[in-house]
Amino acid sequence: MLRRLLLVTAAATFLAAAAYAGSPPAPFRHFRVTVYIPVNIVQRMAADPGWMRSSWRTLRRRLPVNEVFIESFRGGDTATGAELERVQRFFQAQGVQTAGGIAWAGPGGHGQFRSLCYTDPATRALVRRVSALTARHFHQIILDDFFFNNTKTATDIAAKGQQSWSQFRLRLMDQVARRLVLAPARAANPKVRIIIKFPNWYPSFPGLGYDLAREPKIFGEIWTGDETRDPEITDQQLQQYESYEIFRYFANVAPGHNGGGWVDPYGVRYVDRYAEQLWDTMLAKAPAINLFEYTDLLRPARPGQRPWARQRTSFDYAALARRCRRRFGAAPLTADVADQALRSMDRLVGKLGRPLGLASYRPYQSSGEDFLRDIAGMLGVPVEMTPQWPAQAKTVLLTATAKFDPGILARMQQALASGQNIIITSGLLRALQNHGFDALDDMRVTRSVMAVDSYYAGFGAGAGKHLPGAGAPILFPAVRFDTNEDWAVVRGLAQGRSAPLLLMDRYGKGELYVWTMPENLNDLYRLPPAVLNALRRYLCAGLPVRLSGPAKVSLFEYGNGTFVVESFRSRPVDIGLHGAFARLQPLSNGKWAGGKTLRGVATTGGGYRYRLTVPAHSFLAFRGR
Repeated sequence: MLRRLLLVTAAATFLAAAAYAGSPPAPFRHFRVTVYIPVNIVQRMAADPGWMRSSWRTLRRRLPVNEVFIESFRGGDTATGAELERVQRFFQAQGVQTAGGIAWAGPGGHGQFRSLCYTDPATRALVRRVSALTARHFHQIILDDFFFNNTKTATDIAAKGQQSWSQFRLRLMDQVARRLVLAPARAANPKVRIIIKFPNWYPSFPGLGYDLAREPKIFGEIWTGDETRDPEITDQQLQQYESYEIFRYFANVAPGHNGGGWVDPYGVRYVDRYAEQLWDTMLAKAPAINLFEYTDLLRPARPGQRPWARQRTSFDYAALARRCRRRFGAAPLTADVADQALRSMDRLVGKLGRPLGLASYRPYQSSGEDFLRDIAGMLGVPVEMTPQWPAQAKTVLLTATAKFDPGILARMQQALASGQNIIITSGLLRALQNHGFDALDDMRVTRSVMAVDSYYAGFGAGAGKHLPGAGAPILFPAVRFDTNEDWAVVRGLAQGRSAPLLLMDRYGKGELYVWTMPENLNDLYRLPPAVLNALRRYLCAGLPVRLSGPAKVSLFEYGNGTFVVESFRSRPVDIGLHGAFARLQPLSNGKWAGGKTLRGVATTGGGYRYRLTVPAHSFLAFRGR
């Protein structure tokens, strides 16, 4: 009898474990997860239903998926209507929502992305045909980030005429959107809704035909390419903070119509980099995340180069590996990494309020000082970029992109007169100094370059405090200014000669600052912490919390008194925080701060300061009290 009871109990335990191993994880509460299926995988699924079932069984055990995008076209490869229908029916039977996908990529390219040639009659007919085909099967379609133009064929050159390539391509792609994509799709399915995904390389949009001013209105909904990958081994100059900042920018481009972020696992040297992209997208308050692509999620997740592997960090690969071996008898897949990263955010993002940051105006169809705002975010300066002038902001950051607004000087003059503070970069000063800037000030960027190797802060007759820390000289352009009118509130020295890094003048009721950029923008990361602290006092004025410490630590602030500190550094880093909060309550990963409410130290100038250690590639979240 006892043996029989033990056998029954063992069998029940085995069945329970098997049921658990086969059951999907709990869905996320604060955002949706979608997965993109490229056309070659769609064709494989349609041809091999057994593989489709087994691969989906593997994926659903690891990651909750709300919707899949089923692609119909990429690089000249087109799925048939029967293939699309077969795959769609399978996922619908699994209780998963389905939508279409199209990647308007040209064939070949040898690793270089090639667009379709939209001046070619055969290509235009192809786009109409694929748009109609996809719309017949789906009520919603997303365009992957190949909806641009980079061809320069004979037909392109003839059609361009005397226009610049930017002018030609912006007009061409707006026409393609309306006539070749939307019109045939709506003719085939009047209920169809088409989404455009804007990619991560936003500084180059005008030159290749992405139209942030019109296309969000043409399509009605946008999604955001939050892929930032590795900032050094890839050639796009993407900075990690961009996974947050680009979503915030596009949310301001299309308020209420930025439907989700989009991340892939490519171009990373360590698995934490994939997790960071997911974290930062969700910290931007994205309502959904798309994971590209289906088969990548089923591949083993290699830990990569992780000198911090033995440290306790926010992404715990060792714990994930143990859990996967226990549950699945195998090493983690990319889907497991995504699930762990997104679960940590699902516990947090519902507690965060409206994102806050230094307001930065970036007009439509503009370029210059590429990714500078993302670099600022890596310096611990929260940035909220917008295509409209932020009239309610106390301080506005303007980079070289502002020169594309023909009325920028009038905007600046009016804003300063009414009491707004404006910080412009030396790149914008260089662009405007011969075009009416002297109505505001006579500061000028000269042709001289200075090798700065030491730093001071403060101003006044004979005043100035030496800022500790120095390394190899950094090259800055020399800015000429009028003594006793303009004041270098932060400056460097080059062989004893002063090089202003942050100049200030008063105009009307406001203050005008010029922030001098190094010749290599990434040299901002090499500035000593004391210099960055001096700059942050002006850049972060008015924000609830200010960070102190070295570069490559980001601060995310929210309107309900919550904030997140994230380190992209490979070793634990000591930082300071200064704000009006007397206490800080840990919200997530609080174990790194001891899990207890922290009490601040009152400062003589008002407010409270805190000292924290942030582990490598980790984040800490708090609510101020």
